[in-house]
Amino acid sequence: MAKTILIIEDDVEINDMLRILLRQNGYETISAYSGTEGILAHSSKVDLILLDLMLPGKSGEDIISELKAKHPVPILVMSALHEVSKKVELFSLGADDYVTKPFHNEELLARIAVRLKNNRAPSSSDLLTFRELVLNPADFSVSCNGRPIELSRHEFALLQLLMENSNRTCTKSMIYDTVWDYENSADDNTLNVHISKLRKKLKECAPGTDYIETVWGIGYRLKKN
Repeated sequence: MAKTILIIEDDVEINDMLRILLRQNGYETISAYSGTEGILAHSSKVDLILLDLMLPGKSGEDIISELKAKHPVPILVMSALHEVSKKVELFSLGADDYVTKPFHNEELLARIAVRLKNNRAPSSSDLLTFRELVLNPADFSVSCNGRPIELSRHEFALLQLLMENSNRTCTKSMIYDTVWDYENSADDNTLNVHISKLRKKLKECAPGTDYIETVWGIGYRLKKN
């Protein structure tokens, strides 16, 4: 069954663009153009909310807690604001993710997929596979060619993110936000070290095989061949 996304965005052009993008990628959508309308439109049918901050009447910040109280689903905030303090404030209010305008459609779709995935109850049937790799989120295990691989918490989260988005490039900002959960300590050097360690462990199980490729200036993705 298709997931339903509530778009709360007062700019008609952006709202229409998001509606078309999401429907093209298999989602059902509901559009609202103000904070009050967004609260009224929210229901148990909604699986995720895209929330703009600059809304007429009640702002995005004003309605996050109301939306969560009515029906707790992931809320992905969309805003042109870059300040870390603002992001921290939004998370404290109940937001689950944040994407900065203007954003790449692929990144937005990837963030939506991750939040919807994480919002499900873990199950042993949620195995992720890619070539010889098998990852089980339920028991935090990974194997390659049938051999178990010992990964750190961040290495596991990084591989899981890449496997959940095997057809997309994971941007650096998306990786920082998801794998390090907005920790300020995460930077390019931290990411490079974890990618290097992950590549080394995968190669020990499958010599001569490269699973992760760099997309220069953007991020990383799984290598198809």
